Amino acid sequence: MSRTRIAHRPYTVHRPRRGGLLAALAALVLLAGCATVPAESAPTAIDDNRLGQVSPDVPQPAKDLDPLSVVRDFVHASAQSVAQNEAARLYLDDAARASWNPTRTITIIEDIFGTNQATGPEQSADPNERVVYLRGFHVGRLDPDGAFIASKDPYEMPMRVRKQADGQWRIVDPPNNIVVAESDFNANFVRVPLYFFVPESNALVPDLRYVQAKPQAGLPGRVVALLLRGPSDGLNGAVRNPLGGSAALDTNVAPAADGAVEVPLTGVGGLSENDRRLIAAQVVKSLQPVVSSRIRLRSDGSPLVPAQLDWRPSDLPSYDAPSAPSSELPGLVTVDGRIRSLGNGAPVPGPAGTGAYDVVSAAQSIDGKRLAVVERTEGGMRLRVGDYGRDAPVVDPSAGTFTRPSWRPALSTTGTSGELWTVADGTKVVRVQPNPEGRWLPQAVNANEIVALGPITALRLSRDGARVALIAGEQLVVASVVREADSVTLRFPRILQGGDLSGVLDVDWASQDTLVAATNSATPVVRVPIDGLRMDKFNSSNLTPPVRAITAAPSRSIVVADAGGMWTASDVGEVWRPHQHTQGPGAEPFYPG
Repeated sequence: MSRTRIAHRPYTVHRPRRGGLLAALAALVLLAGCATVPAESAPTAIDDNRLGQVSPDVPQPAKDLDPLSVVRDFVHASAQSVAQNEAARLYLDDAARASWNPTRTITIIEDIFGTNQATGPEQSADPNERVVYLRGFHVGRLDPDGAFIASKDPYEMPMRVRKQADGQWRIVDPPNNIVVAESDFNANFVRVPLYFFVPESNALVPDLRYVQAKPQAGLPGRVVALLLRGPSDGLNGAVRNPLGGSAALDTNVAPAADGAVEVPLTGVGGLSENDRRLIAAQVVKSLQPVVSSRIRLRSDGSPLVPAQLDWRPSDLPSYDAPSAPSSELPGLVTVDGRIRSLGNGAPVPGPAGTGAYDVVSAAQSIDGKRLAVVERTEGGMRLRVGDYGRDAPVVDPSAGTFTRPSWRPALSTTGTSGELWTVADGTKVVRVQPNPEGRWLPQAVNANEIVALGPITALRLSRDGARVALIAGEQLVVASVVREADSVTLRFPRILQGGDLSGVLDVDWASQDTLVAATNSATPVVRVPIDGLRMDKFNSSNLTPPVRAITAAPSRSIVVADAGGMWTASDVGEVWRPHQHTQGPGAEPFYPG
């Protein structure tokens, strides 16, 4: 009796340019063997002996292709979102077609790639067999959890191609994982933020994934299946997942007769009503990009939350982190050793605005109640932390340099920010907290993986506190913040747009999943999603390099400081306009956070 394996439909993602490719990745990855609930039908057993069979509606390869074209078309066919990679299998010989079982990781390469015949002893002496090299550059990979991991290095893979009895060339040793070109994914995947929670609060944290877009009818089910698998590897340990444990789908996600999308959960019956409401927020927010109708949440046939069966995003309480500063807080700017308001240009109250401190950089808490100042001294720099408008006590010890400070958000909507981060001397990441007597004390953060990349010249905590963006060795890096009982560690660092983005000088969070960065390159300002899938270049008109400082916040214009003053813009296509209270070339603007 032959072994069987469960067949599942693939995942898909649609993104412009690089995004599309990523999506495709995700789709392929899931398709390559993702053990999740299928989009439209229950899992069915597939005999291993039937893996080589191909549905009659899958497009056949063109006749009489040469070996180079066979490999090239195989790559393009690999992006097609069909069960068991049927389109790609058509480019394999019978034995390989039946045995090929690629891994669940998808390799994405740039659109411009080469197929070249091997030379010398690498080439087969048999005229009916050719060795063909597939060569290109990585864009990244799609992991089995649907998360995109950017990379930029050469890719090379040899494949043997043999002429068959019918005269057609076919691949006899396909690669161990799916390889696709990025443009082949543009129409196949959608990017979906899945949502989890900050461990110590009810603030939602987005986790970017890529899901197969077609068939569209099964898209909600694929999103929920991925959500049930938990956070991506990159956020593991940095977020809390009320859906963790035994939560599963009782039956398929499907439309109800009245148009609602029904999500039938099981395994959550023992949870409290508060946890059930958190699960409702996770599901409804995660489905928001792909579902416009009501979402009906059930647990073992009954309403997930007893008082409410159907949900829309507007029905959810505010689970967002305090990521957007109040409109009453216009932001600040450090210039000539003092801090002024971005709103009216006036000095801020207290010693930070009067010149009593020689201010190098500063940070205002998101609620506006506290101020951290890096002060220049005769021997280097020192950090001060205190209430806004008042004297700020010195935090020991001093250092040669401190990066611009960054505040962790308050753990509740009524609380006050109580943790500050900075980097001392380019190598020591520290967080500063008040003790019971109110004295601010530094504690080391384990950032060994980041320090290995080079000197750290900037650090910005995300405004939900789950991630951190850094500049290490002039590269843009994102890492997760993992908090344990007696330590905090920066884990899973990712270099974003490595090879294409260098000379990075400053960075800030435009939203929970998007960064803006200033560089000393020909592209002075860029926008990059936290997975590094693509890079959007801002218009450089009116800017005078170098752009030294940048600040951003949700629903705020971006403000940059260049060699001549401060400029503002809201989107990549806009021409930079002079800020209404532009300062001299040493200005460093910053929004609360």
